Amino acid sequence: MSESVYTTARASASELRPMARRRSVVEHLRELGGYRELLANLTRKELTVRYQHSMLGFTWSMLQPVFLLIVYTAVFAILGAGFEKFSIWVLCGLLLWTFVATTLLTATTSITENASLVGKVKFPRAVLPLASVAGALVHLALQSIAFAVVLGVTRHRVDWVYMPLVPLAIVTATLVVAGIAVIIAPVNVYARDTGHLLDLLVLGWFWATPILYPFFLASTTLENNGISRWAQMANPFTPIVISIQRAIYGSSTEIGTDVSLIPDESVWWYAAWLGAIAAVALVVLAAALRLFDRAEVNMAEAL
Repeated sequence: MSESVYTTARASASELRPMARRRSVVEHLRELGGYRELLANLTRKELTVRYQHSMLGFTWSMLQPVFLLIVYTAVFAILGAGFEKFSIWVLCGLLLWTFVATTLLTATTSITENASLVGKVKFPRAVLPLASVAGALVHLALQSIAFAVVLGVTRHRVDWVYMPLVPLAIVTATLVVAGIAVIIAPVNVYARDTGHLLDLLVLGWFWATPILYPFFLASTTLENNGISRWAQMANPFTPIVISIQRAIYGSSTEIGTDVSLIPDESVWWYAAWLGAIAAVALVVLAAALRLFDRAEVNMAEAL
């Protein structure tokens, strides 16, 4: 074959190669809105599969906070660590982190586990990782109900002035994990080691977030090493967790003492941090949808 014929053949193949039309973020959102029924069905499927053949079903989600409360109370009593109502403090962050970890780990394989659906049916593939987010939100809602019952039984007093921060924190966390989910799901299609790497990252991220230790305990360590205590706030989940702790634990100091746990600031200070993180998360989510648009072109072939 002569060079001119070879060049013509390559050009023809390039012209015949199917290319998906690039969509704007608004078009993505409009398309996702049109498939909201599919999103609901996929969420329902994920919840059903998780508790398939289970006698108690969703009750397991509601029992988890009670079990964790008992375990942490017993463990820290034996170790002589923690502080007044430490188990309540820990659960404020642990329930949120369960939502974060569950979302990210299930979203990673959301496309690969639905390979047959991706290859046969035309729909916005971003629905798949977003269904993982929605499914984890349902579990968080059930666990929150159980946690509320625990608070009522133990007669723990929350700070109602700060309670509006809780739904704001959950919405902010949802935006953060949604953006990450839309990024990692297509990456796992082309690099199947993504899930193993994410396991390590989620574990490290957990310990970098003040859940099992107070904000100011980490601050002391940072300042002793010449780092500002506010460096912790670069972790988006730090403001989210301490906002929930401030509202539900009911105090910025250890109950009955003057020992500082988290910043003693107004509700607006916490709300400002959550608002800033939510704004950044929206930008990341928009960028993630654009990246997903590019990755979606050859997704069916890669699967």
